[in-house]
Amino acid sequence: MKKNKIYPQWFIVLPLLLYILFFLLPAFMGVGYSFTDWNSRSVLKGVHFVGLDNYKEIFTSNKDYLSGIGNTLMFTVISNIVKIIPALLIAILLQEGIRGKGLYRTILYLPSILPFVIIGLIFKSILNYNNGLLNVILETLHLGFLKQKWLSDLGVVWKSIMGVDAWRGIGYVMTIFLAGLNTIPKSYYEAAQIDGANFWQRLRYVTLPMLSGSIMINLVFGITYGLKVFDIIYVLTNGGPGHATEVMTTYAFQLYSKGQYGMSTALNTILLLITAVVGVLIVRVMGKQEVQQ
Repeated sequence: MKKNKIYPQWFIVLPLLLYILFFLLPAFMGVGYSFTDWNSRSVLKGVHFVGLDNYKEIFTSNKDYLSGIGNTLMFTVISNIVKIIPALLIAILLQEGIRGKGLYRTILYLPSILPFVIIGLIFKSILNYNNGLLNVILETLHLGFLKQKWLSDLGVVWKSIMGVDAWRGIGYVMTIFLAGLNTIPKSYYEAAQIDGANFWQRLRYVTLPMLSGSIMINLVFGITYGLKVFDIIYVLTNGGPGHATEVMTTYAFQLYSKGQYGMSTALNTILLLITAVVGVLIVRVMGKQEVQQ
């Protein structure tokens, strides 16, 4: 029986070595360096063990590192809400067989294949207060009272970031939902209609339970993306105004740019721990759902 295996077990050796060399080893080294004073002057002075000093600095200093952690978690939660719910409704609408649905799918999906940097630069121009396209259109339509400093006003800057992120990501989330919808037998909906179920009842008792796998996939991808978000915020606001839109990755990038490598790796280690905890929770939830099904 063993001789008939398509792939020998030793095929896994090379990928495993590459994984250890380029992922696990740097990760463990990073965690180790987070307990040191590693910086740009370490070439002359050497690297010294400082224990939990870097972590104390992050959690007790007045440099808003905690707000960066809070912003990261807030962005992760809200970005998933503003993408998953609209994407689900759009996917259901397109699945109903409206005319030109193939074109709509293409148009909605296209933004998700564009690079974050390109999207950020385009929207940074569109949302410019003085001569940005959005404010110019509002002025042209005599709606100047709606003009905003979209990327510099504390009251609207996060809304602008969430809007741009949703514009890019809804199409991708929608595609995963469409794949899930295509696996639901039409007989389930026919039976529900015979029983007199309306749209919302069919959504609650047929669609959502059958889409639990697609919902979980989108949550896993969305949470992972939200915790590691960098490009869109860095290009749009660079963490501003002030430090209002800083997240953990932008803070880590700034610290590394200043030569504070130990502090940067400490912040990244905290991000790693948060991601690991969330990942374990997601796996447990998925495991329970599989058992129930």
